[in-house]
Amino acid sequence: MTTTRSLAAGLFLVVAIRAHHHSTSAFLMSSTGSTHHDRMPLQLQMMFENSFATEKVDRNVYNLDVNRIAEEWTAEVVPGSSLREAGVYLGAKSSKELMIDTVSVELTRRKGEGLGLKLIEIAGGREDGLGITLVDGIVEGGIADGSEVMVGDSITGIAVVKKTISSIDSSLSEQEVINQVETECLGYDKTVEAILSLPPIESDEEKIILTLKRLRRKPKVTINLQYPPSQGDDDVTLELFAGENLRRAMLTRGVKLNDPLSRRFDSGGTGDCGGEATCSTCVVSVIEGAELFNPQKTQEKQMLVKNPRWRLACKAIVGYGDREGTMTVRVNPRQWDDYQKSDTTSLQ
Repeated sequence: MTTTRSLAAGLFLVVAIRAHHHSTSAFLMSSTGSTHHDRMPLQLQMMFENSFATEKVDRNVYNLDVNRIAEEWTAEVVPGSSLREAGVYLGAKSSKELMIDTVSVELTRRKGEGLGLKLIEIAGGREDGLGITLVDGIVEGGIADGSEVMVGDSITGIAVVKKTISSIDSSLSEQEVINQVETECLGYDKTVEAILSLPPIESDEEKIILTLKRLRRKPKVTINLQYPPSQGDDDVTLELFAGENLRRAMLTRGVKLNDPLSRRFDSGGTGDCGGEATCSTCVVSVIEGAELFNPQKTQEKQMLVKNPRWRLACKAIVGYGDREGTMTVRVNPRQWDDYQKSDTTSLQ
């Protein structure tokens, strides 16, 4: 049964009541490699995320179907470490295929109005108030209408930003003050309690900053891998997630990658440098889709200056900028009869 609640200050929320069906199995003790942010101040967290932004595509193209989102959200009890506080964090059940993005949305506060969001609890019923609460709808005409908030998002933090004027040494100064609450992995009641604890609006200059977590599928890159005819191996097709290192991905999939004819830049020998970019035995020739790799750094450019189509697989990251696509890559390019002609031609 679903009930609708209209709360004080215009806050409009919806919660699904599942008598005797609250999920506790969503809470898992985990030491997985899922990426979570420390519980740092909201402003610092936003600055940290923005400083590493490399997006070149609209990540919303990787959003999940609404019906799948509720099935995939889970909560993980994470022990403390030097990098992260102990706590309960959102996770994805299909973590190998899905990623969790943190999205920041700024809303303008209005007197007599709340967030204008409908919320639904998909896990909870615990005495400690832990659970998973998602956005289930946007109130038409509310402050979130037309914003980047999406159904299926989970609100992990809410901040009120306002301006105050103070007198310091007989001079006026304007200072930004933030009041914030954290709501990650809270059930419906605790989420509402946190929202209602925010200070009332005092001026038209106030903003609400929502920190949301959103489930998306990881973008994929298809690589058509070609071996030199002299090796007698059939070409293979690999499917990699954006962000994977090419050398590591190929080795874990059993791809033969050690060109004995490569021009080495280390002390030589029969082995490889282990991904240190000095032996060049992992060099590949990019026939199609070079734009899906990360840009070369100075050392790699200098090593391969005579072969602009070549890349060191140990330094190549596929799906750069969260892009999907198809690539054609040749392994052991010096063993191809036409490598001098084809690989000295610029990709530009």
